[in-house]
Amino acid sequence: QVQLVESGGGLVQAGGSLRLSCTASGRTFSRYAMGWFRQAPGKERDFVAAISWSGGNTYYADSVKGRFTISRDNAKNTVYLQMNSLKPEDTAVYACAARLNSNSLRYYTGVREYDVWGQGTQVTVSS
Repeated sequence: QVQLVESGGGLVQAGGSLRLSCTASGRTFSRYAMGWFRQAPGKERDFVAAISWSGGNTYYADSVKGRFTISRDNAKNTVYLQMNSLKPEDTAVYACAARLNSNSLRYYTGVREYDVWGQGTQVTVSS
């Protein structure tokens, strides 16, 4: 069973930066696309960013484009989300997700397209 664990969340002032990490363990021998989603209290889970297995293809929600960068290091089974110029509206629980047995070049943006989810890490941006 593949498991995902996020880390790197915390409290930061508006305009600051954080880097989230998501590490996969278990049956990680197969290729998998990855995505980041976030959910604020009382709100729907929203897509943030996605990356293909190869790492070469990425996609971002309009709300974070130009500020966030998704990347991965498959040798470490880790995906990152570098978050710059953070805004209070970025405050949410951020969760990573994996789509197993993925095409090397494909990424996914829908919640229903992912197989495994992490527990999430809290990101709080103060004004």
